[in-house]
Amino acid sequence: MMNVLMVCMGNICRSPMAQVIAQKLAVDAGLARHFVFDSAGTHAAHLSERIDPRAQAVLTKYNYNAGRKRSRRVTPKDFQQFDLILAMDASNLRELQRICPPDLQHKLKLFLGDVQIAGESEVPDPYYGSTSGFERVLALCEAGARHLLNQPQTL
Repeated sequence: MMNVLMVCMGNICRSPMAQVIAQKLAVDAGLARHFVFDSAGTHAAHLSERIDPRAQAVLTKYNYNAGRKRSRRVTPKDFQQFDLILAMDASNLRELQRICPPDLQHKLKLFLGDVQIAGESEVPDPYYGSTSGFERVLALCEAGARHLLNQPQTL
């Protein structure tokens, strides 16, 4: 069983979208028993809020169910509990590296890792943009989740 934490800044857009998408793709691929997904934010200024309504709308449009997830902040326990902690962008990866114990740094990676779509290696923050930004995030999260599920070392 692989415990995977998706991390962005506020935990209301990118990381919960990545969590929902990875969960559904794992179920669809018959791999759900191999993974547990969660999400959190490095800052989580929107603590305990539901997913952004625009993210919710885009997920629903593409047949994903966001459920009743509420935002939360990364905690010290997360570094122990999760096998893999995936940051949506380099800024959040640096923040995770700053607060993660040295002996657990190996768990930290960029969500897209070596997956690049149209030259993007990070999932951009759509919060201050339009719906098209959330659709782009969805596409990137699908690509990242598929890549993760296809890695033999994660099973």
